Amino acid sequence: MSRTPRARLVFALVIGLGGVAILCALGTWQLQRLAWKEGLIAELEERLAAAPVPLPEAPTEARDEYLRVAVQGDFAPGEIHVLTSRAPWGPGFRVIAPFETETGRRILVDRGFIPQTEKTDARATPEDVEVVGGLLWPQEVDGFVPDPDMAANMWFARDLPVMARALEAEPILVVAEPAPASDPEARPAPWPLSVNVTNDHLEYAITWFGLAAAWAGMSIAFAMRRRG
Repeated sequence: MSRTPRARLVFALVIGLGGVAILCALGTWQLQRLAWKEGLIAELEERLAAAPVPLPEAPTEARDEYLRVAVQGDFAPGEIHVLTSRAPWGPGFRVIAPFETETGRRILVDRGFIPQTEKTDARATPEDVEVVGGLLWPQEVDGFVPDPDMAANMWFARDLPVMARALEAEPILVVAEPAPASDPEARPAPWPLSVNVTNDHLEYAITWFGLAAAWAGMSIAFAMRRRG
């Protein structure tokens, strides 16, 4: 049996209100995610700005990413060159080097940037130095990143486990920060670490609330046409 005009109108209103409610709930959820993400970013920025602490015995990404640490020891021979670019130099490489701490550990240090023209230059491996920087677990590898060219020492992303195996070190990366009295012309040029966490929740919330408004408008127009 076909519905009466009144029944069809009620059905349309139920569908309209239900859709608006669902879309508004999704927008509200994204606002809650936004507040959580902003709190997380603030916590990480505070961690990175704090006074440096000794390297934890067993650092983890969940607990220690962006933790500012200080390690004492010697740079060891060997480098990994990760392709990148940086103003004002243009194309170049991040230099990842092994670092042997005074406590007997061998970790990785991102020493900073060198221009492409300096790739083959000899670089010193300083001894008995203190490196201050932030712990980082880079998320730069996906299905589109080529495998590194080992023969040319050309890497296209910082892949921490693979870099650690290549340099026979623990999978721990400290991104060195510039020393207070460092030479601005020195190479590698330390590349200060900053918190890089994707936060698109406001855009998502606006999208969901916009769809809710559009759904409500279409539902009202449909209901008015049915009533007419």
